[in-house]
Amino acid sequence: MSLQIVILAIVAAQRLSELVIARRNTVQLLANGGHEVGASHYPAMVLLHASWLISLFWLAPSRPIIGPFLVIYCILQGLRVWVQTTMGKRWTTRIIVVPGEQPITGGPFRFLRHPNYAVVSAEIACLPLMFGLWQHAVLFSILNVIMLRVRIAAENEAWAQTR
Repeated sequence: MSLQIVILAIVAAQRLSELVIARRNTVQLLANGGHEVGASHYPAMVLLHASWLISLFWLAPSRPIIGPFLVIYCILQGLRVWVQTTMGKRWTTRIIVVPGEQPITGGPFRFLRHPNYAVVSAEIACLPLMFGLWQHAVLFSILNVIMLRVRIAAENEAWAQTR
């Protein structure tokens, strides 16, 4: 098995394990009186992320690994863990608002309003660049920006309504 496939398999396993955590947290947040916002765009977001990763399994195996992008991607994983740890049981892949709760302002949220989206955006560019697939990085980065415009607007509106 090539190192490229091992890297992609690790990323896929990480994403799948995060879906389990996100589902558990979503169920708990909903049980605590939360409600989902922006559910209509969620399938498109899942399709975007799944097609990004699945297409890399097809395109990357024969490509050389560019070391600096591997290092950057590993650093991004540390930032990802920081965001998820800061959010704790409130971290999910959906937008769930629990009445009475305020947006998180600690950890990386002291520096960015949406650090999770910043990390994901960097990953969407960095992983293909690790394999020299700059066109893939550009295409999915543009699609991600379009998706994030919708998602962040929905999230900001939901938080504005809780105040």
